[in-house]
Amino acid sequence: MNVLVVDIGGTHVKLLATGETRRREFDSGAKLTAAEMVDNVKKLTSDWAYDVVAMGYHGKVSRDRVIQEPANLGRGWIDFDFAAAFDRPIRVVNDAAMQALGSYEGGRMLFLGLGTGLGSAMIVDGAVAPMELAHLPYKDGRTYEEFAGVQALERMGKKKWRVVVAEIVTDLVNALLPEDVVLGGGNARLLREVPAGARRVTNANAFLGGFRLWEPAHPT
Repeated sequence: MNVLVVDIGGTHVKLLATGETRRREFDSGAKLTAAEMVDNVKKLTSDWAYDVVAMGYHGKVSRDRVIQEPANLGRGWIDFDFAAAFDRPIRVVNDAAMQALGSYEGGRMLFLGLGTGLGSAMIVDGAVAPMELAHLPYKDGRTYEEFAGVQALERMGKKKWRVVVAEIVTDLVNALLPEDVVLGGGNARLLREVPAGARRVTNANAFLGGFRLWEPAHPT
C-alpha cells in the first residue's frame, strides 16, 4: 500500500509518498483554504502513485475530521470532505501528533513542536493523544504559545526565547510526568542546548508518523 503524507504547517505544506526520496512543498499561509490545499497537492503529486492519504493538520481534529478553523491558514477546513477531494481513504491527525508518532520509541512520551505556534501531543503505550497545551494560560495573562511560538521568538530574540522555552519544557514535564520528551518543529534547531532529559528531532519525523498512521501496530 502506497501512502501519500501531507504535512500542513503554518508556513508550508510538505509532501512525501511511499517509495519517494525527496519531499515536495508549497507555501501555506493565512489565505490557504482546504480546497486550494487539495488542488495544490494533487497538482504537485500528479506523477506519484498512492492508495491512501495521511494528513497532519495545523489545528484541532477529531475522528479524521477537522473541527476547528486554523489560526494561521485560510477558511473552509471544518468538515471538509478530504476523502472525496483526494478520492482516496484518508486519516487526519493534528500535525504535532503526526510528528510525535514518527518520533515515538515507546512508553509515555511528550512531544512539543516549536514552530509557528506550539504544537503538543502525548503518546502512551502507542496510543496518540493530541493536546492543546499552547492555549493554556502561562504567565502575565498570556498563553504558552505566546511565549514559545514564532512571534515570541521575534519579540524576545533568540537568547531570551531559549531561556523561556527551557522553562516551559520544565513546567510541562513536571505537570505531565513523561518518560521521554521530544522537541520538534522548525524552530527546535535554534536551541543551542536541549533541556535535560529531552531530545530533539527533525520535521522529517512527520513523514514517518504519516506512514505509521496506516500501520495497524500504531493505533491512534
